[in-house]
Amino acid sequence: MTDAFTAEEQRPAEPAALDDVPGWFWDHDRHSFEWFLGRQEKAGVTGDLLEMGAYLGRSAIVIGEHLQPGETFTVCDLFDSDAPDDENAAEMDISYRKTLTRSAFEANYLAFHDELPEIIQAPTSSLAGGRIPAGAFRFIHIDASHLYEHVVGDLQVARTALQDQGVVVLDDYRSQHTPGVAAATWEAVFNHGLKPIMLTECKFYGTWGDPEPFQRDLLDRVDLAEGCLLTTETLNGRQLLRMVGTSDGIESFRPSRHQRRLATEAARRDADQAAEESRRALLEAQEEAARDLAARRARAAEQRRPVNVAKRAARDLLPPVITSAIRRARRG
Repeated sequence: MTDAFTAEEQRPAEPAALDDVPGWFWDHDRHSFEWFLGRQEKAGVTGDLLEMGAYLGRSAIVIGEHLQPGETFTVCDLFDSDAPDDENAAEMDISYRKTLTRSAFEANYLAFHDELPEIIQAPTSSLAGGRIPAGAFRFIHIDASHLYEHVVGDLQVARTALQDQGVVVLDDYRSQHTPGVAAATWEAVFNHGLKPIMLTECKFYGTWGDPEPFQRDLLDRVDLAEGCLLTTETLNGRQLLRMVGTSDGIESFRPSRHQRRLATEAARRDADQAAEESRRALLEAQEEAARDLAARRARAAEQRRPVNVAKRAARDLLPPVITSAIRRARRG
């Protein structure tokens, strides 16, 4: 196999829709991202956006949709770089190494946006120590390493980087295979001032500011899709919302720039396939007709053989009783 062929085989498919981008980002969370970001924009809140751990860009594409003039969207991910330690390397090998590349992320992101975000291809720990400005961010999504020590560091970066009423979202806060995320998340809640706003099946939404204004609007169902149902819990004396329900009322994300061309190409392939199937069906019908005609001609030729003609003439001329006797004699 040539190198060129290998590169062609590994080239990611162009997405026509957000669902074509691989990743774990479900409707309730997409709607929640857009709800929090949209609420900030309607309130006149400005600030930068940050995603720590992007995989192939499914959630980054949604965050980037809410980038306002003068704001910066930063994405930090190892992509296809080496991990900083053995545990992280093992985690990458198990979950991401075969598919996660920066070029695939960039191709997916540019299918929906004109410009890439600012990309830091490095461990998220590189964001500590002042690499990003303190208090400048209004929304941060943490979805990088699942290892406890790494998530603790990511939360410390987020706390320093967020504005007072900024929102932090943590992925996999309750999954069986990510106890490190759960431990770091709830440690931040009970020991470091992080206040839960809402939980979905996959993500934790919180703030180091005041969660009540967010919760009030959520409970008043301001811009909330009809299928998103909220229940209220109390945790350590604080209100906590949980989102359950269906995807009813959640609008689809806009199509990619490739959608029309890909739809045209798919329609052309379907038409070509239908034409090929029609051609094959016609050919099979013609072959069947030819076989039938050959069989009928063979039977007709057999009937015209002199011996068969004589037999038919004998059957026609002999009295029926004699013909029956001859047939019985042949059988017996």
